[in-house]
Amino acid sequence: MNTTVLNNARIVDPSRGLDDIGTLIIQDGKIVASGADARNQGTPGGATIIDCSGKAVLPGLVDARVFIGEPGGEHRETIASASHAAAAGGVTSIIMMPDTDPVIDNVALVEFVKRTARDTAVVNVYPAAAVTKGLSGEEMTEIGLLREAGAVAITEGRHSIANTQLLRRALTYARDFGVVLAHETQDAHLGVNGVMNEGLYASWLGLSGTPREAEVIPLERDMRLAALTKGAYHAAQISTAMSAEVVSRAKHNGLNVTSAVSINHLSLNENDIGEFRTFFRLQPPLRLEEDRLAMVESLRDGTIDIIVSAHDPQDVDTKRLPFADAAAGAIGLETLLGAALRLYHNGDVPLLRLIETLSTAPARIFGLDAGSLRPGAPADMTIVDLDEPWIVREEALRSRSKNSCFEGARFQGRVIQTFVAGKSVFSI
Repeated sequence: MNTTVLNNARIVDPSRGLDDIGTLIIQDGKIVASGADARNQGTPGGATIIDCSGKAVLPGLVDARVFIGEPGGEHRETIASASHAAAAGGVTSIIMMPDTDPVIDNVALVEFVKRTARDTAVVNVYPAAAVTKGLSGEEMTEIGLLREAGAVAITEGRHSIANTQLLRRALTYARDFGVVLAHETQDAHLGVNGVMNEGLYASWLGLSGTPREAEVIPLERDMRLAALTKGAYHAAQISTAMSAEVVSRAKHNGLNVTSAVSINHLSLNENDIGEFRTFFRLQPPLRLEEDRLAMVESLRDGTIDIIVSAHDPQDVDTKRLPFADAAAGAIGLETLLGAALRLYHNGDVPLLRLIETLSTAPARIFGLDAGSLRPGAPADMTIVDLDEPWIVREEALRSRSKNSCFEGARFQGRVIQTFVAGKSVFSI
């Protein structure tokens, strides 16, 4: 029997509301004991013992919005390289968006992702399937078959569905097949040429802007459809105070609605673009500081359910261009936890709530067996020194692409070791 014992650890387990010093015992890929009382169980013979004094043990993070190049864009990112980047960031489960070439819109592609992940990845990789064929927004996919094949969500990835009737039907099918529909809302016409947030700063830089209403107006429509269909709706990324108000009202009205914010929109604002730094060209764009603060407050009060990295690798050919011509997106798997811990160290969000939004809540929303350190759960976890400082260096990033918003950033809180099913998949 393969046994690992983590002693003297600060065990942070939102699934049980636990934040205490104790012991965690892993046997054959499962957690068999976890907490202060586990110290009294003794150490099994032949066990590997790890002293975690001064360190925290967290459930492995669950990142619900990860773009990967494979298939079709392996030069940007493969399933294998993304998994190694995830492990280095303490992420043990990722939900892969369907924006590939070809699009993940049929059973064969879902099975391809699962098979490739099984053979090459070091973390759990779950495919999300497209709502419409080819992400065209026109013809709905076979949602039931995709769900049965292993898709954990349906989504249009970077795209928004303009056809209201199609979205209504998709939400109805999603409800009947017990799957969440995750949707990023961007009006197809309002600010269609915008490359950053519309406002005074965009005028100073001479760049076209996208108004915040371009996100809010279709989100309001989607809430009406969620009420009409009773489907499970997930706002894949919100970035404005107005959007948070819409989600809060929907939850107050009893709708089956959840929402996410990217770590970029919790940590940065439009001023970070500086002198046309294309790594800050994102979709949705970085917003006002008032919006960033609203995102933090909404995360703390539960309006926003989860944090995502929105990991979107782009190579030099698409980023080393004038700002308006550069592709939108930034990598984020390796910096997700470090950036999020700023909110804890600043006193903005309690640690237990922060880890809940990074692990327990996304696992619950998408029905994954993850995000918990309870006995019987898979031994997916990460050991973190919450106080160790480190600097993000391009040469140290494991992603195939290096387009990080946090290059050169100083973080406090570093992943020491990551386990998936009890096996160490990363260690410094």
